[in-house]
Amino acid sequence: MKTILLSIQLLSFTFSTSIYSAEPPEFKWSEVEIDQIEIGYGLQLTDVDGDGKTDIVLADKKTIQWYHNPNWKKHIIAKDLTERDNVCITARDIDGDGKCEIATGGQWNFRETQKDGAVFYLIPPADRTQLWTPVKLYNEPNTHRMHWIKGAGGQFTLAVKPLRGRGSVEGVGPGLKMHEYFKPANVKNEWKTRIIGDFTHLSHNFHPVNWDDDPEEELITASKEGVWYFDRKDGAWVSSQLTKDFAGEIRDGRLPNGKRFIVTIEPMHGVSSSIYVQPDNTQGLWQKLSLLDDALIDGHAIAVADYLGTGSDQIVIGWRAFHPKGTPGIKLFTPLDPDGKKWHETKISSEQLAVEDIKAADLNGDGRADFVVAARQTKNLKIFFSQP
Repeated sequence: MKTILLSIQLLSFTFSTSIYSAEPPEFKWSEVEIDQIEIGYGLQLTDVDGDGKTDIVLADKKTIQWYHNPNWKKHIIAKDLTERDNVCITARDIDGDGKCEIATGGQWNFRETQKDGAVFYLIPPADRTQLWTPVKLYNEPNTHRMHWIKGAGGQFTLAVKPLRGRGSVEGVGPGLKMHEYFKPANVKNEWKTRIIGDFTHLSHNFHPVNWDDDPEEELITASKEGVWYFDRKDGAWVSSQLTKDFAGEIRDGRLPNGKRFIVTIEPMHGVSSSIYVQPDNTQGLWQKLSLLDDALIDGHAIAVADYLGTGSDQIVIGWRAFHPKGTPGIKLFTPLDPDGKKWHETKISSEQLAVEDIKAADLNGDGRADFVVAARQTKNLKIFFSQP
C-alpha cells in the first residue's frame, strides 16, 4: 500500500513538473456585457435569492443593484442613500439560509476626512427584487471598503475600513480606524463596535483570509505602511507586518507548489504588481518573489482564482488609466513554474474596460472560475466566462 501511495505521489509530482516546464494552458474566454453603468464602485458575487446560483451585486454611483443568474436581469434594491456617491458593498450569507445579507458604504469624498462617509445595513423584503430598507450605522469619515468576516462559533461581523484617518492629509496625521461591527438581533438597534486597527494610512483595500487552523477569518490590508495581517487572539485583534512597500490592492492565493502567496498593486492606484511568498517559518516579512508588471496606470483591482482548472491559482489584474489618461485594461498571469518565479502574461482587454473592480467565482457551474468587471470611464459591466 505504501509503495502504491509513493508511486502516485511521484506520478503527481512528475505531472505537475511537466505542466510548468512548458507554456501554461491557453486561457480562453467569452465575454458578455450585461449592463451600462455609471461607475461601478464595488462588486460582490453571491446568491441573493437562495436559488443556488451565484448572482452579481453592484454598488453603482447612486444605486445598489443585483443581477439574477443566469439571465442577468437587474433589480435595483436601494437608491439615493446619501447625497454623494456609494463607494463599497459587501454581500454574503451570514446566517446560513442560503441568501446573502448586504451592507454598503457611501457619501464618498476622496480627500475629506472630518465629516463625509456613511455605512448602511440593508434589510431585505420578502421579495428581494424590490427595494430594501436601509439602516444607518455609525461611521468613521472617508468610508471606503467593507467585508463580512467569519468569527468564533460561525458568527459573522462587519469590518469597515476608511481610506484615510480622521483629520489626516495625504497620509500624514492620525491613522485610520478600521472597525468591527456586531450585528444585533434587531438590526435597527445600535450595533456595537470595536477597533481592529488604527495606525495605517491611505489603506485602499483589504481582504478576508483564513490562514489559521481555527475557523475564524483574519484580514490582510494594503496601506502606505505596506501589507498588514490582523488576527483575533484571546478576544482582541493583533497585527503583524507582511511587507514594507506602499500597496493599494491585496489578494492571496496558492502557488502550484502549495505555498501561500499575496499579490499587490503598488502603490495606491499604482503602476506595479508584485508577488510575495510566505516564509517557511510563517513569521516575519514575506519575500518578494516576482514583479508581475511595472507598466500599469491606475492599477485598481485584483482577483485570484483558478481560471484554467490547473488546481492552483492564477491572477487577474485590472487598471483604469486615469492619471495620466491612457489605455485601460486587464491581464491574466499564470505561473510557469511550481515556485512562482516566472509568470506568463495574457492580455484580456484594452480600451473597452476602465477597471474599477473585479470579482471572481464560478458563475455557470462548470468548475472553472469566471470573473466580473465593473468599469468606470467606459461605464460598462461585463462577465468573462472561462472556457475549456
